[in-house]
Amino acid sequence: MIKKEYYAVIVGGGASGIMCAIAAKSKNRNLKIAVIEKNDRVGKKLLSTGNGRCNLTNSRLTADKYAGSFVPKAEKMFRKYTTDYIVNIFKQLGLLTYADYDGRYYPVCRQASAVLDVMRFACERLGVDIFCNETAKSIKKADNFFCVTTENHKFISQKLVIACGAKASPKLGGTASAADYLKNLGHKIIPFSPALCPVKVKSDLLKSLKGLRASGRAALADRNGSIIKNESGEIQFTENSLSGICIFNLSLYTKQNYIIILDLLPNYSFAELFNLITKQKSLFYNRPADDLFAGIFQKRLGQAILKMSNIKDFSRFCSSLTENEINLVCRTIKQMEFEVIQNEGFDRAQCTLGGVCGEEIDENTMESKIVKGLYVCGEAIDICGECGGYNLHFAFSSGHNAGENL
Repeated sequence: MIKKEYYAVIVGGGASGIMCAIAAKSKNRNLKIAVIEKNDRVGKKLLSTGNGRCNLTNSRLTADKYAGSFVPKAEKMFRKYTTDYIVNIFKQLGLLTYADYDGRYYPVCRQASAVLDVMRFACERLGVDIFCNETAKSIKKADNFFCVTTENHKFISQKLVIACGAKASPKLGGTASAADYLKNLGHKIIPFSPALCPVKVKSDLLKSLKGLRASGRAALADRNGSIIKNESGEIQFTENSLSGICIFNLSLYTKQNYIIILDLLPNYSFAELFNLITKQKSLFYNRPADDLFAGIFQKRLGQAILKMSNIKDFSRFCSSLTENEINLVCRTIKQMEFEVIQNEGFDRAQCTLGGVCGEEIDENTMESKIVKGLYVCGEAIDICGECGGYNLHFAFSSGHNAGENL
């Protein structure tokens, strides 16, 4: 086994780990920094973000876009590491970016590989040593030094950074290893749970809706009926789940037996919708009941609305629908309810909640309050943002914060 000595060793060559190395070497070129990555190359997960375009950050950055125990501290950290701060870092690395109408920042070339390239090139230019295909078998601290043992090497360092992510996207290398390392070093770990993912719900009708998409508003209500969160956008129906970006954002806050309420025509008040459906009834008076929504909804979705409104005989003419039945139909359209079972698994999650408890990390430096010389950044911390570049922003900002303070 080959012994390697460094000032700092960073476990994890993802977004936060690479940014940490760049920040540390940019501040002090004399520091010996190593990055240990278990995959055959760094930044593998980064390449898949933003549908391969890499949504770096968002101009609408606020701490309330996040959930988890580190959120109160993130609010303070974001006062320094703003959207402009992160965009400017990448500009200095040679990356041109642009923001879309939702404030999401992407590379101008729309290729995630460009983001990874400028970061890799910076590591080469600054003299960061990167070791791929190296999995940490054990991490220990003795006296004032850390010892990270892999199959081939024993890395000795004064400082240690845990930046090896979480359990989301196991096909891209997501594991719970960060939690294991930190727990062994004395940290309190909040169990990982999948987030930014489809949500399994109770419904006898979902199979009939499989593959359909609809635009609308989705609200999450707790067991007492109080609304926790509202989101708008495309809603996707699968065989046993609700999906789409707005559902992904709600998944940060879901619990068993919570209710997801869909408004399929949010731009219409109930009264306006009642008048619209009454007009449809007159327009299609001699058509079967499941033609009532012609020009409004896809037929399968229309049939599901009728069934949920207790109108199950589609052979009836539209003209036979009563005022009370139209009221029920309008209520279903405005408040289509699904009881939450649980979030889909880690293999379908873009991110996770859980990790080291936020109270145990100093937001000014990302240093552990439990172990001196230990730093934690990225997904290893209990925080998860909504879709739109918020999680990469946290990865980059927490990594840069740690690197500046090594």
